Amino acid sequence: MPKHTPSTLNPRSPLVLDTRELPRRPGALRTEKRVVPAPADLGGEMIAVPEGADLDLDLRLESVSEGVLVSGTVSGRVRGECGRCLREIDDSLVVRIQELYAYENSTTDTTTDEDEVGRMQGDLIDLEPALRDAVVLTLPTNPLCREDCPGLCPECGVHLDDLPADHSHEQIDPRWAGLSQLNRKEE
Repeated sequence: MPKHTPSTLNPRSPLVLDTRELPRRPGALRTEKRVVPAPADLGGEMIAVPEGADLDLDLRLESVSEGVLVSGTVSGRVRGECGRCLREIDDSLVVRIQELYAYENSTTDTTTDEDEVGRMQGDLIDLEPALRDAVVLTLPTNPLCREDCPGLCPECGVHLDDLPADHSHEQIDPRWAGLSQLNRKEE
């Protein structure tokens, strides 16, 4: 994570956590429950959390020697389309999140790489990158409306569920059309 100046975070932003009321002694604990609007582009091309949709955050903020450990769950709705049959998918999502945010000027600055651990900006924590990572990595790249979705007929594009079992598209290559007549004469 790149280092930010404290002015880059808006403490009123729904995904910014303020830790002023959390004592900086290991073991101090605070819980945070809130409903926030989903940021833009929270997902992939085929399935995502719609921008502005409600995300329920149920978090635990715990002081540790080097910073604040944020853990808990994020839940909300996801929408997309099936990778096989293109039907709409409307489902729920529950994702576990756990991220350490190091205090500014802590030993973590010298013992870890910049992008290894989240960094606090003063008393503020930007939860969006950790939330984005957790949600995007949980969502499938090729979502299915159901596990046994048969998809679409490659010839006519109709849902295979809607077609009879004997559905077929017999296409005879014109170069072999004469030979197909031999079969019919024998019958």
